Amino acid sequence: MSPLDNFTFPFTAIVGQEKIKKSLILNAINPSIGGVLIKGDKGTGKTTAVRALADLLPSIKVVKGCPFNCDPDDKTNMCPLCKSRDKIKVEKKKMKVVELPLGATEDRVVGTLDIKKALNEGIKALEPGLLAEANRNILYVDEINLLDDHLVDVLLDAAAYGINRVEREGISISHPSRFILVGTMNPAEGELRPQLADRIGLHITAKSITDIKDRVKIMERRERFERDPIGFREEFKDKQEKLRKRILKARKLLDKVEISQELMELIARVCLNAGVDGHRADIAILKTSKTIAAYNGRKEVNIDDIKEAISLVLEERILGRKLGKNQISKVVERAKEEMKKDKIETSAKARAKELTKGSGEFFLGSKSTSHIQAVGKRNIEDKDVNIDLKKF
Repeated sequence: MSPLDNFTFPFTAIVGQEKIKKSLILNAINPSIGGVLIKGDKGTGKTTAVRALADLLPSIKVVKGCPFNCDPDDKTNMCPLCKSRDKIKVEKKKMKVVELPLGATEDRVVGTLDIKKALNEGIKALEPGLLAEANRNILYVDEINLLDDHLVDVLLDAAAYGINRVEREGISISHPSRFILVGTMNPAEGELRPQLADRIGLHITAKSITDIKDRVKIMERRERFERDPIGFREEFKDKQEKLRKRILKARKLLDKVEISQELMELIARVCLNAGVDGHRADIAILKTSKTIAAYNGRKEVNIDDIKEAISLVLEERILGRKLGKNQISKVVERAKEEMKKDKIETSAKARAKELTKGSGEFFLGSKSTSHIQAVGKRNIEDKDVNIDLKKF
């Protein structure tokens, strides 16, 4: 452990901000959720929580000397340099937070390329940027709404595909860039373009804590931590280890988690009824609900997982209105009622079709079924019977 680690506030010691903490944990389990966008004023613990998450997570195995932190056990996602090596040495590194400053240039973010060198040496000609450093780490972008739109696009492309591509004068070199993306912003300073915000998985608002006891607890813990950081961290050592093990267990369980067709239909209806454009929200809710199930040690998604996922994905996503807990319950119930109604109507149509079919012919005594059907048809026409589908 680095001496500097002793000056990181423990994740489990953070008071309140449960949604922020849960969103960060879920992305640590499943980075494919697509990151977290945290809106709110300064001083609400956003940066503290992000740094604490990196300190909480276990060390990662990397190829020694690789500037992209390649995973020695994942050859499909290695950089070309590591793939070409006959033998690789392995070392362990602590996960870290890579911060992207507001004034960063595109070269600083994606890396620079020596054209002449690239023709002969390939990836060796690449001077790695922040996206290389962020691979398998946490990429933190404060005031993401003030970042140049083009740079935000580059970040979100890398986050979505896990690859950073550097192109200069017809030469293209790529390397792995899989990271947990955390963006923060103060809406009073301007909104993030909807097209960009939509590409981030979870949307959360950080609010100042209003409970007096919790505010006092924040002051007390901060004071104790500054006075004796090593002793304070020791107090939370067991809680930290317990949460770390839970995250690791959830990562292993995630691929085994299943969701029913019915719940997937519920997700689709909720997003449609909420007026969400596109399909990203549907996919984010699906991934988040499965991750919540894994975090809770289950192999099957239930309705509570769906509701929590909807809250994390949709609550702050829809411009012009917010979905509170009651509204989410109403949207879910409406979707369930629609599904129930569709099921009844489908069943009724199937039964009606069954009653009216019968083009085949068999003999009963001296009467054939075709004769019986013809008589039955005339009787129905004569009496003008109407079938009410709702009764079935």
